[in-house]
Amino acid sequence: MAGWTPGPRNAITDVPGIRVGHFTDRRNATGCTVILCETSTAAAVDTRGGAPGTRETDVLGLANLVRKCHAIVLTGGSAFGLAAADGAMRWLGERQTGFPTAHRPVPIVSAAVLYDLGLGNAMAAPTSDDGYRAAARAKGGAVAEGSVGAGTGATVAKLLGADTALKGGLGTASLVGPNGIVVGALVATNAVGSLPAPETGKPVGGPRGAKGKFVPLPEALARRTEAFELTPGENTTLICVATNAVLEQHQLQRACTHAHDGFARVVVPAHTTGDGDIAFAVSMGALAVKPYDALTVGALAARAVEIALLRSVTLAKGTNGVPSAAEWRAR
Repeated sequence: MAGWTPGPRNAITDVPGIRVGHFTDRRNATGCTVILCETSTAAAVDTRGGAPGTRETDVLGLANLVRKCHAIVLTGGSAFGLAAADGAMRWLGERQTGFPTAHRPVPIVSAAVLYDLGLGNAMAAPTSDDGYRAAARAKGGAVAEGSVGAGTGATVAKLLGADTALKGGLGTASLVGPNGIVVGALVATNAVGSLPAPETGKPVGGPRGAKGKFVPLPEALARRTEAFELTPGENTTLICVATNAVLEQHQLQRACTHAHDGFARVVVPAHTTGDGDIAFAVSMGALAVKPYDALTVGALAARAVEIALLRSVTLAKGTNGVPSAAEWRAR
């Protein structure tokens, strides 16, 4: 949008203090992504999908004590992949990073999973050691995108079943707004829905049709039968947004809502019973802002999520017979 420019890396790492690391298992088509935010001042989460798989999300609730985290883990492997959070927690614990207690700091590592068991080896999932590796690799600067990390085994556009799906992936983006506000987003897109571009409505991805075409959304919905009934938990888009703005907890919670708005403008339908869609938001607390700036953060978050989602699909590479949108369009 006019007046908003990408950050220097166009990545969530444009928010000072955010570092990102991946573990990618291409052979088994799975992986995990660790977002380190050790100096965060607040964190929030909003779960909209009907089949989430999560860890340490209740701790971020408005009524609870901690309401911040030291890392966020996005991972494949369905619920098995939650083990990756143990590795990130171990890595942080070795560095005495965590919520202070009388005996030792306790790292708060929030995590969410997507289902990628159908693309590669169904018996494989990111492990604690894989989460440790991703945390150890986390850095600022450029972030690898496409079929990496939590997006390694992701697929999209499954309204007509897996046989017409496209490859999903991982994407990131950042925007610089007024008064020095920076918002970044990182997403792993593994959605049931089709992907119309928000500005034009033209399909970026949809169920595979004939000769490199995508089946239009109305037609795809009309063609659905009992054979395409969604299986709960077999999809899910994972979202994390971060900002340098100091926000109250309730304001950051609203940023999660705006992040879901951006998601729903790109993926249609979103938040289905077959998805566990979830959005995290993190404030790194470096920039004092006015109360009315919270709305700016929300608008930037929604747009950054849109861009990251589109990048996650356009930068993906075909895997195990499932082509990317670009590969299918070129046929």
